[in-house]
Amino acid sequence: MQTSFEAEINVDALAGDLETIRDYLRWSTSRFTEANLYYGHGTDSAWDEAVHLVLQAVYLPLDIDERILDAKLTHVERQKIIKWVYRRVVDRVPLPYLTKAAYFAGMKFYVDQRVIIPRSPIGELIRNGFTPWINAQKIHRVLDLCTGSGCIGIGCAHIFDHAKVALSDISEEALEVAKRNIQLHEVEDRVSVVQSDLFENLGESKFDLIISNPPYVDAEDLSSMPAEYLKEPALALGSGEDGLDITRRILIQAPLYLTENGVLIVEVGNSQYALQEQFPGVPFTWLSFEDGGDGVFLLTYKELIKYQSEFEKGLK
Repeated sequence: MQTSFEAEINVDALAGDLETIRDYLRWSTSRFTEANLYYGHGTDSAWDEAVHLVLQAVYLPLDIDERILDAKLTHVERQKIIKWVYRRVVDRVPLPYLTKAAYFAGMKFYVDQRVIIPRSPIGELIRNGFTPWINAQKIHRVLDLCTGSGCIGIGCAHIFDHAKVALSDISEEALEVAKRNIQLHEVEDRVSVVQSDLFENLGESKFDLIISNPPYVDAEDLSSMPAEYLKEPALALGSGEDGLDITRRILIQAPLYLTENGVLIVEVGNSQYALQEQFPGVPFTWLSFEDGGDGVFLLTYKELIKYQSEFEKGLK
């Protein structure tokens, strides 16, 4: 069944009616509001979404002088915006997949539909230099497990500017995106990629920090996710009935790859409650964030070793 937007759209006619940046901001906002879109990939309203889409489509910064809003767009620019709005409204394609850009920890990353769109609260940890949890001077090797676009590991490379960072993912397609971001941020000398099912291909490597945003969506949440999220790779979202299939494997295997003073940080989102229920005796340190977000825990190497028997029972 067609939406009203699908039925009425005529790219050439619209491009003739709408001329200025201001016109397209108003029109896009109206279309987004009418379509009742879901915002969860960097914006939180129809207006913000319109601003980001329109300005990025014509390669303008978000903080432009308001006088430019009345500048007339070329016909090609108008067509591009209209087509992007169509894909956003009708196909429910998330905005970062249209712009091929996402912002994380104050840094710009290339993204496409081979990777999940960065939105982890771990970005705040990176911006704050992991204070007070990590002594940066003691971090020499970092593993970003289930790296996707590579944003977490590359962010860590900027904070721990003397450390070697490995980006690991089971998806070769995701690692192609991560390689592109390594080049974008010019960290080829310290950041490498490895295709691996968790720790499988990491050999005998040891890390001072293992940090991961693995798939953690439970079956119930996965079945009710907004259409925008379902445009992301399924491999990067679901993790079994309770969302913890991969996390349990990480808890068991991580000590083999941590140094004796090493730290594990993992995001599990809403599956935090299932994790606490399954392992009530484990003293997870749950990190808090000023910018919002939760479900990120920290465990030391010594804690992981101490509670290995409980983790192993949980895997059975």
